[in-house]
Amino acid sequence: MTGQAPPTPTTPVPDIVRAAWVDLVVTDLDRARAFWIDLIGFHETAADADTLWLRGTADSVHHSLILRRGTTPACRAIGLRVRSDADLDAVRAFHEARGCRVDEIPAGHQRGVGRMMRVDDPFGFTVEYVHHMDHAERLLMRWDLHHGAEVARLDHINLSVPDVAAAHAHYTALGFGTSETIEGPDHLYAAWMYRKPSVHDIALTEGNGPRLHHVGYAVPESSNILRLADIVAARDEPWLERGPGRHGVSAAFYLYLRDPDGHRVEVYTTDYFTGDPDHPTLRWSIDDPRRRDFWGGAVVPSWYTEAMEILDLDGRVRPTADPAAPGEVVVGADGLG
Repeated sequence: MTGQAPPTPTTPVPDIVRAAWVDLVVTDLDRARAFWIDLIGFHETAADADTLWLRGTADSVHHSLILRRGTTPACRAIGLRVRSDADLDAVRAFHEARGCRVDEIPAGHQRGVGRMMRVDDPFGFTVEYVHHMDHAERLLMRWDLHHGAEVARLDHINLSVPDVAAAHAHYTALGFGTSETIEGPDHLYAAWMYRKPSVHDIALTEGNGPRLHHVGYAVPESSNILRLADIVAARDEPWLERGPGRHGVSAAFYLYLRDPDGHRVEVYTTDYFTGDPDHPTLRWSIDDPRRRDFWGGAVVPSWYTEAMEILDLDGRVRPTADPAAPGEVVVGADGLG
């Protein structure tokens, strides 16, 4: 099931490799450092008075997470990496043909990356496209430096949108595949979409939006997740939101936490390969409760009602809208409540 078919492309489609980073606004950089580095296990690549550039143990590039000091928590941008510099010109042509604003950012303007296209996409998200990223030491086997949950790499970005079918059509036109969906009669509630050969780089879920529901980072084993849950519980901090548990969608083992500013992070492991050219889409019914938690665990209300606001290209908070025909509860990264 998809939305209205996208217009026939008259311009080249950019070759997107994967989700590359998330850029978050935090109100206290010291508190953010304690959460994301000391607790979760990120490694600092670079820092200045107002910004941290972080990476996981499996990252060989400059960053997969940017934390910027600001007055209001929000998602400043999500980043997608393309295969060549020429694909950046295709990004511009593709989006301008659809009436989107595109700002070209020259190399050297943002630390760790080359020339960049900042796009105001049709659904209100600020998406940054880049080809060149500076390399950094890959810490995968530097076990002497591992700590926290030993976060390895960015896995996916989950977006809340009022019209999943339309967003699904847009990302399909950009070359994304669809691994799994949640559907009802004649209605698409959620879609998991990929460019790298795993379950998803981008997930689209019905709800008030545009908003960032969560960012998912992969860890090596389920034991990393269990240890993180124990550490947070022992500190008696209010950061645990949901899990540990087993998703039906993606089959992944998960834990969700909220940072001191309310940003939601999923620590995630054990999904599956989607690289075959004829990979079939797994379609879940909206009436199947196993999609949320395969073991039948309860889902806390905040999961369905809270997500992070989005900043536009000029740094202003985007207005949001509800779905045209809202379901039982709006917002939720595994279908409605």
